[in-house]
Amino acid sequence: MSEVETPQAGDDQAADIDVVALLVRQHGDIRNLFVEVELSEGEERRDAFRRLVRLLAVHETAEEEVVHPFVRRAVEGGEQVVKDRLAEEKSAKETLAALDEMDADDPEFMPRLMQLRTEVQEHARAEERYEFSHIRRSTDVTNLAAMAKAVKAAEAMAPTRPHPGVESAAANVALGPVAALMDRTKDAVRKAMGKH
Repeated sequence: MSEVETPQAGDDQAADIDVVALLVRQHGDIRNLFVEVELSEGEERRDAFRRLVRLLAVHETAEEEVVHPFVRRAVEGGEQVVKDRLAEEKSAKETLAALDEMDADDPEFMPRLMQLRTEVQEHARAEERYEFSHIRRSTDVTNLAAMAKAVKAAEAMAPTRPHPGVESAAANVALGPVAALMDRTKDAVRKAMGKH
């Protein structure tokens, strides 16, 4: 049994008033969950992996809906920065979807998980360097707080498990339950931001 305790997305009640601090903390939670999956076995591994899937889904979807649009508008060269992050996210989503189809006891599961961890960590470092630092310099505390509120609201409303059959985008059907979770989270983010 792992001693690493990692909250599910939205479980903490931290009064995040800065979207950058919130997202960086989530990067730490994601790293901890990878360790928890790696160090556990059987049902504990499956449970930790489900929490990892959920946190990755809500984190990336909130970034796509909150962070990327801001970066496109407010950061010089923002369109290319976002394009690069989306390419990284696409690769990670594909690996995540493949893992989601596997049993956690499959001999190929851990090598695939390590591949995903590498992709996610490289992506997180790029976000922190090319997006997050520019966001903080490009806006005021009111905007940082508003974006944090939208991310937290989306996390709180996101489903705890992927729900097949509720995909809203044809492109996501191929990715299955992981994409369905991302679609539901996207709807939650838009609702939180008043963009029904």
